[in-house]
Amino acid sequence: MALMKSKSRDGLARMVALAAISTALASLALSCAKAPPEKQVIVLGFDGMDYEFTRRLMRQGRMPNFSKVAAVGVFGPLATSVPPQSPVAWSDFMTGMDSGGHGIFDFVHRDPDTMQPYLSTSKTEGSERAIEIGKYKFPLAGGEVKLLRHGTPFWELLEDNGVESHIYRMPANFPPSGSATIELSGMGTPDILGTPGTFSFYTSDIFVNERQISGGEIHALDFWDNRAEGRLSGPENPFLRRRQKLSVDFTLHVDPEAPVAKLVVGDEQRILAVGEWSDWVPIEFEMIPTQVLPAMGRFYLKSLRPEVELYVSPLQIDPMNPALPISTPENFSKKLARRTGRFYTQGMPEDTKALTGGIFSHEEFLRQAKITGDEILDQYEFVLDDFDGGLLFYYFGNLDLISHMMFRSTDPGHPAYDPERDPENLKVIEATYEAFDRIVGYTLDNMPENAKLVVMSDHGFASWRRSFHLNNWLIENGYMVVKNPDKVGGTNIYSNVDWSRTRAYGLGLNGLYLNIEGRESKGIVPASERDELIAEISRKLLAEIDPKTGEPAVTRMYELEETYEGPYLGIGPDLQVGYNKGTRCSFQSAIGDLTDEVISDNMDEWSGDHCMDHTKVPGILLTNRELVRPARSLKELGGSILAEFGIGWSETAAGG
Repeated sequence: MALMKSKSRDGLARMVALAAISTALASLALSCAKAPPEKQVIVLGFDGMDYEFTRRLMRQGRMPNFSKVAAVGVFGPLATSVPPQSPVAWSDFMTGMDSGGHGIFDFVHRDPDTMQPYLSTSKTEGSERAIEIGKYKFPLAGGEVKLLRHGTPFWELLEDNGVESHIYRMPANFPPSGSATIELSGMGTPDILGTPGTFSFYTSDIFVNERQISGGEIHALDFWDNRAEGRLSGPENPFLRRRQKLSVDFTLHVDPEAPVAKLVVGDEQRILAVGEWSDWVPIEFEMIPTQVLPAMGRFYLKSLRPEVELYVSPLQIDPMNPALPISTPENFSKKLARRTGRFYTQGMPEDTKALTGGIFSHEEFLRQAKITGDEILDQYEFVLDDFDGGLLFYYFGNLDLISHMMFRSTDPGHPAYDPERDPENLKVIEATYEAFDRIVGYTLDNMPENAKLVVMSDHGFASWRRSFHLNNWLIENGYMVVKNPDKVGGTNIYSNVDWSRTRAYGLGLNGLYLNIEGRESKGIVPASERDELIAEISRKLLAEIDPKTGEPAVTRMYELEETYEGPYLGIGPDLQVGYNKGTRCSFQSAIGDLTDEVISDNMDEWSGDHCMDHTKVPGILLTNRELVRPARSLKELGGSILAEFGIGWSETAAGG
């Protein structure tokens, strides 16, 4: 069994399509004596909780537990990272360093040799040596998944000083660092395909076009005689010499009269009514006769008539039998699943792509988001009850993803504001804040008597009204040149750009790179001209006025060397663009696509965001007593937690 597990993990490792940076960083040292064993600190990480929104609800009496804590402790804004993107922000918090020290500058980075984007927080390397027998190949050495976030997380210093730390779902911590007493990975953990989350939608519609859509795939069902058949797709089989995806067949037996069907997947059977979700269904992909890849999924029966429609969640790493490392110790995920049931292991489980792709209605999205939120809350009650000292960090991401999809409801001036639907959506956001207030109340009632409670968020939120197409701005201003100007709209930058005449390009949600000679594979900008070009582009972007609003589109520009320090500056963009509140880089430009305009109304379901000028979207900090070492920013907060245990950053460390 141990051998099977090792081979399964190695196989998946070589299929996962994540990546990011590399190398190591100056470590953080310790000072001070061993903390007293009775010391207890609980940190609740509420992703995306906005300071102004929170303060308004507190004034209205709708967050009584926040107000209760603030009356005896501290409540205020917490400065976020540059840029205010979650993997950057949480890495700042963990390491006490900025991106130059921990190496995470965005959700995506770029390979200057290929000009292709890759995910920034982890990568998987398979075995390069294998023996081939017939149609099979067998690895001679194990692969591995690498965490690409550098720096020493503050909990490692706690552990070195004898303080137990329990770290649940910390973003940008996949695979787990292995340095805490207990760790469970969070944002950045892939699905079984190695993607951030790819759902499947099956339909009996004979006219359906089987295709990929953003974040998902649409498949046709074979349907006859009240029987629908489909196939679940896994990653490529690492044991086959020829590339071939793993797959598992499933069947839906449809009741001829009632709105009910029986789902059969392998040895598993579930009865589902229309509009009903299954529990977690374990799935096994056979790689070779003696080896299987374990996974699991949730099934949602959307319709039976006039068409059979079935949504399948992104297939997950099964915590009962993880094919990739998701916890420390390795068997902890199994222990947790036995106590609380199987759970979403994918990093951002709320399926926003199913909503933006038209597969989910708003109501269906909120039901799925509630499932994810309830799982995390149920587990929190269990781990809080188990906690008896040291540090407990627990992450809640539900608010962030709901806000992304619903935040226009806070803004009647948003171009896509719906006066019929959005007032109800505003109630959803407010209810989520109130639910988080109840989590604080539950914690106060159930935590150790003298524990220090710290409630924090990584950034705030804003209505995203206007989309800025950075690469089109670069074209209009002569910094980027395309081969065929008639094919700009919807054209991928890598197929149409003329690198021999391009001096700058945008990639990621805030990044702007120069096409530097000797750095980029087709660079043309001499290094001696870099500073002058940076100043010129910055000046022009800061002067860019949105013709619809009459306001600046960009309010701050961050130069690489002036903003960050540390050994990983070479990974980051030459400039980070701080968009005005209400404006954000378009999704098209963020992945290198081109459109035919520079600024446009944001009409997407994804209507709220925070990837803007970092001063305009602070997070929150709430504590039940003053911190020994006050924290004004995420980068300082990790050091403040250490100070609670009498431990300090090294004077020579970036976080010191």
